[in-house]
Amino acid sequence: MKKKEQIWVKIVRILLACVFLYSGFTKAIDPVATGIKFDEYFASFGMGFLHPLSIVCAFCMTAAEFTLGFMMLFRIKIRFTSICYLLFMGFFFLLTLWLAIAEYLEIHYGYNFGVVRDCGCFGQAVQLSNMQTFLKNVVIIIPTIIIFLKRKQIPDINLTELGQWCFAAIGAILVFGLQAYCFRHLPVKDYSNWKIGDNVADNFIEKPAVQDMVFIYMNASDSSIINLSEDQIMNITDSIPDFYEQYVYLDRKDSIISEYERAPHDGFNMLDETGSDHASEIFLGNVPAYIFFMHNLEETNLKGIDNENFNNIVKYCNENGFVVVGITNSNQEAIEKFKAENNIEFPIYENTIDPVKGPFMVRDAVRSNPGLIIIDKGIVQQKYNWRDFQKVEGKN
Repeated sequence: MKKKEQIWVKIVRILLACVFLYSGFTKAIDPVATGIKFDEYFASFGMGFLHPLSIVCAFCMTAAEFTLGFMMLFRIKIRFTSICYLLFMGFFFLLTLWLAIAEYLEIHYGYNFGVVRDCGCFGQAVQLSNMQTFLKNVVIIIPTIIIFLKRKQIPDINLTELGQWCFAAIGAILVFGLQAYCFRHLPVKDYSNWKIGDNVADNFIEKPAVQDMVFIYMNASDSSIINLSEDQIMNITDSIPDFYEQYVYLDRKDSIISEYERAPHDGFNMLDETGSDHASEIFLGNVPAYIFFMHNLEETNLKGIDNENFNNIVKYCNENGFVVVGITNSNQEAIEKFKAENNIEFPIYENTIDPVKGPFMVRDAVRSNPGLIIIDKGIVQQKYNWRDFQKVEGKN
């Protein structure tokens, strides 16, 4: 007798598949971010030596997650798939339980386990604390157990053994292909604070207090009083050449037009060798700024700067009076060495960070090292992976 799946079991199975598909997709569109998250976990658990494998681990885990969701949705090898689901969720249930406990102990009792604060289970699309992640896994493991217990009552898709594995391979090929494309270019969906159209000046540049100064003068002949703004007093002799002979200074009154405002995201600066910050003048300048992001100069792919496309961009900026600079988290000594070895003549500014705690704004701005962001009057105009420098408009 042919097995028939119960309606409520089908609903549970489809919802469970959709969770894995969505989780895999959000990580697949930004494999570099998933690799960074693996790095954070490796560092947290004292396995920093696995850093070279972070991207490989990211690709494989994301592909496994998405493919399992694909197989669950289409009932491919359902017994095998349900066992994999249970093992997958069991591992992450225990992992996130530990992370939630460790984070609680850090916050309330002063322990220092170096736990990762955001699990990264939905990439950058959804930010969850460790406790929220654990509670999410509590919810997900319940239908996982249900499907595992009901696995013998769920019929496989009507295909041969070989046909089912070939169908599963389609899901794996899709997710690997998506990851490869986003790795070689940029994420198809940008969840960063540097999206095209974002006002990064408002996001990262503090706003100093603005004062209004009024200068009070009295006419020496008739004792009349006049109030002059700062701009007026600077140009007063153009209209009244003997102003300072006719008028006597009495007082100055200051008023705050706007209070000092901290940037919503602290920690972004562009420091030169003297410690001067050039971020504001570059972001808010009157000409476009072409900024090469190289978060760690030791890991910068030299193919991205040792080519005709890179040189054409620099030449184009110089010929048109545009700003062309670099920014990195490496220190000034590394900057000078890098510039000398690679014949770079434009300034490279330093964004000083804690190498463990960040904030990693330069690394997270563009998923490429080097990468290019074009900013005009504080607005992000375009972003490019180094492999796409030939697409930069006007450089030729």
